[in-house]
Amino acid sequence: MIKKEIWRHFDFWLFGAVIILIIFGIAMIRSAIAGNQELETYVTRQIIFAVLGLVVMIGIAVVDYHYWSSITRVMYIGTFLLLVFVFITSKATFGAARWIETGLVNIQPSELAKVVLILVLADYFARTQNNPRDLKWIANSLLIVGGFVIWIILQPNLSTTIVLVVIWFIMVWTAGLPAKYIFYFIPIGFIGGIAAFPLLEPYQQQRILTFLIPDPNATYGNAYNVEQALISIGSGGLLGQGYGHGTQVQLRFLKVRHTDFIFSAMAEEFGFIGTVLIIALLVFVIIRCLRAGNLAHDTFGALIAYSFGMLMFFQAAVNIGVNMKVIPVTGLTLPFISYGGSSLLSLLLGIGLVESVALRQKPLEF
Repeated sequence: MIKKEIWRHFDFWLFGAVIILIIFGIAMIRSAIAGNQELETYVTRQIIFAVLGLVVMIGIAVVDYHYWSSITRVMYIGTFLLLVFVFITSKATFGAARWIETGLVNIQPSELAKVVLILVLADYFARTQNNPRDLKWIANSLLIVGGFVIWIILQPNLSTTIVLVVIWFIMVWTAGLPAKYIFYFIPIGFIGGIAAFPLLEPYQQQRILTFLIPDPNATYGNAYNVEQALISIGSGGLLGQGYGHGTQVQLRFLKVRHTDFIFSAMAEEFGFIGTVLIIALLVFVIIRCLRAGNLAHDTFGALIAYSFGMLMFFQAAVNIGVNMKVIPVTGLTLPFISYGGSSLLSLLLGIGLVESVALRQKPLEF
């Protein structure tokens, strides 16, 4: 059990910021699906996942994060089997089989894979911190990632595959990857991306082609969604049209406005100032995670906190980039705000781990 005096090291700033983002996200989901009877249960579901996630987060924070180092192999094998199970048994939804149907809610194991991968890689890099930073060291870490990636890309789920690769790169770099290898990875990644294009699913290829060669006359599909997102952002102006009064949102011109394009819905209703405040709050959460990593007593704890902070940064940057037509459309959510129970749970698991690291270090004044 955790000592009572250690609770004074609990990062209440981080906890409070996360609570605010979750409440705001639930409010935005409510506005985005208003009048849609098919989605009317989504708000209740998100609230249930939020409450459950917060309880789990506190529970994870209480447990010494070093404990997870002792069961990384079990977690890895369990997650691997879940991904295999999804591939074998799941029915395709919107062109992909990513969920385990329980009757009440759908669970997405690939979200859990992000958390488990961070723990397993953090353990690997901590155990090998005195080893030479050579190709064998890099290859072993890639094999760990590959065990998850192969099943996730078969779902198919390209966006999560990219996230896992980004997690690996962040962690291997933080663990001391020599700069010379960067010059090898860049051309390999570029050539590999081009070579893999013909192997992508047709809808994935279409997303990339639509981004590179957009159709200005499109009335549906990815090009249409992105254009409507840009209109939504622009129509919000400085102060927004008001909560529940965004024309693009309420008249349903903006599609998937409760998930992929919730940023645009937020910008339309709360304007530039409201959007900047929410982004600033997200940045604050990321900074608090990096702070916990900076104060960690060991490599394992530092890698956990750094990686979750950068994971949130990457997901937020990609989601906002999609909404602003900077990058092709993906399925990545805006952390804590977009609808998605599995995504929210995985994020709160991560925050719980960061809090566990923070609880076991000396406090630092904000």
